Amino acid sequence: MSNKVIWITGASTGIGKALALKFSKNGWIVAISARRKELLEEISRSNENIHSFPLDVTKMEECNKVFSDIKNKFNNINICIFSTGTWNPKKEKEIDVEQIENVMKVNFFGTLNTIKCVEKYYKELRKGHISIVSSIAGYRGLPNSTGYGPSKSALNNLAESLYFDFGRYNVRISLISPGFIKTPMTDKNDFKMPFLKSTEYAADKIYNGLVNSNVFEVHFPKQLTLILKILKILPHWLYLWLVGKLTKFQRN
Repeated sequence: MSNKVIWITGASTGIGKALALKFSKNGWIVAISARRKELLEEISRSNENIHSFPLDVTKMEECNKVFSDIKNKFNNINICIFSTGTWNPKKEKEIDVEQIENVMKVNFFGTLNTIKCVEKYYKELRKGHISIVSSIAGYRGLPNSTGYGPSKSALNNLAESLYFDFGRYNVRISLISPGFIKTPMTDKNDFKMPFLKSTEYAADKIYNGLVNSNVFEVHFPKQLTLILKILKILPHWLYLWLVGKLTKFQRN
C-alpha cells in the first residue's frame, strides 16, 4: 500500500465521494470531510483506506482542527482536493441576497478556509498540491446563475492568484472544472444537461490530471469545455448575443 495521503472535502456524495473511492483503489490513504457524518462513516466502513473527518468548512476553527487531526494521524498530506459546493437552482432565477450570501459562504469562503488552514504547512514543507474544484459555470456569466456562477468565477480567479503565491514555495496549485456530472446537486436542474457524465468518469479524469500530469486546469468533458473556452475569449457583445440566442433570451 502506498503511504501517499489525500484530503478531500465535499466527499459525502457526488464527485468527492467518487474521488475518494478512486484514490483509495489506487492505494492512497484518503481522509474525507463533509458535514454529513453518517454518510462519511458509511463510505469509510466500506474501505480500510478511507477515514472520516466530519467538517463544516464555513467554520475556520473546525477547519484548523480537522487539518491538525489528519496531519497528526498520517504525518503527511500529499494532496488536498477542496470540493465543497452548494447549488439551489430554484433560488438562482432572481436576486435572493440571503441565498447568494450562503452560496458564497460555502463555495468560496468555505474553500478559502480550508486553503488557509494548510497554507503554512505547505509553504514550510516547500512541496505539496492543493486542487480547487470549480465548474464550467465559472467561465462566463450565464442566465439564472446569480450566486453559483459568481462563486465559481471567484474560485477560478483565486486559483490563478494562488498559483503564483504558492509556486514560490514549490507548492502546486491546480483547478478542476467539471462539466455536467450526474450528482445529487445536478439532479436539481430542470434543464437538459449536454454531455452529462457519471461521477466515475469525473473521478478518472481528475485522478489522471492530478497524478499523471502537471496541468494547471483539469477540465472535462472536452466536447463541452473546449466550446466554452472559445466562448470565453469572445468580445462581450458577441458572447451576450450568442448566448442569448442559444438560451432564447429576449429583452423586454
